[in-house]
Amino acid sequence: MKLSCADFTFPLLPHEDVLALVRLLGLDGVDLGIFSGRSHWTPEMILPDVPAAAQRLKASLDRHDLVASDVFLQTGAEPPLRAANDPDTSIRQANRETFLGILDFTVRLGAKHLTGLPGVWHEGIDQSADWTLAIDEARWRKAEAAGAGLEYAVEPHVGSLTPDPASALRFAQETGATLTLDYGHFVYQGMAPDTADVLLPHTSHFHARGGAKGQLQSTMKDNIIDFIAIHDALQKRNYPGWMCLEYVWVDWEGCNRTDNVSETILLRDLLRTHPANGRNQTA
Repeated sequence: MKLSCADFTFPLLPHEDVLALVRLLGLDGVDLGIFSGRSHWTPEMILPDVPAAAQRLKASLDRHDLVASDVFLQTGAEPPLRAANDPDTSIRQANRETFLGILDFTVRLGAKHLTGLPGVWHEGIDQSADWTLAIDEARWRKAEAAGAGLEYAVEPHVGSLTPDPASALRFAQETGATLTLDYGHFVYQGMAPDTADVLLPHTSHFHARGGAKGQLQSTMKDNIIDFIAIHDALQKRNYPGWMCLEYVWVDWEGCNRTDNVSETILLRDLLRTHPANGRNQTA
């Protein structure tokens, strides 16, 4: 399994230092967070001159012998802002222009995978209309990405219109888009981890970090997700993608209470060593 680490795991470091740390961790890929107003590289920084921005970042990746395993676009500072299915036509059009710019950026980096968010429920809007807009936008993004030779995936998440495996499966089936899958969003809500197994055939990228009921991000000691079983299930499907060690550090749902270096190492070693007991989630 190809292992990567997210650059947004270490938001307090300059980006060059993040890339150096990811390489020191012995990983070959880095997931790039392109989050409006709150990441090392933002759409606002990139879009004025996409070729120049891509050239600068590609040079940094090359210096550290890393590849871009995923580009993760978020068009709002919080999930409800500028969502893919915003009922305002002008906002959806602006989102499409942003998407096309970041799609170009992704191609220039040599990355093969682009992740976005599915959309949210909007107060005062009929849910069927909200859902239809989200489906239409994901289909459009998938087609644009495919035309550029990229895989487009959405990440089901808490607070979205796909907060559970059933809705995420329906979304994937209706759009044809693949999934960037994080079991943590489901176990946090008290769902059994294996309820998300139905989504593995639709998964093109995987976010791995500890999770438990009431803990969107947990230590590996508290973790209840069986990453070895998931790893093996993906391998049996000849999964071609990456598994990203995606601890984050943000003041949201307690996701700033872990030692991200130590927890990333524990999870990395678990996935690399496949301990003899096969189910020792604390490594």
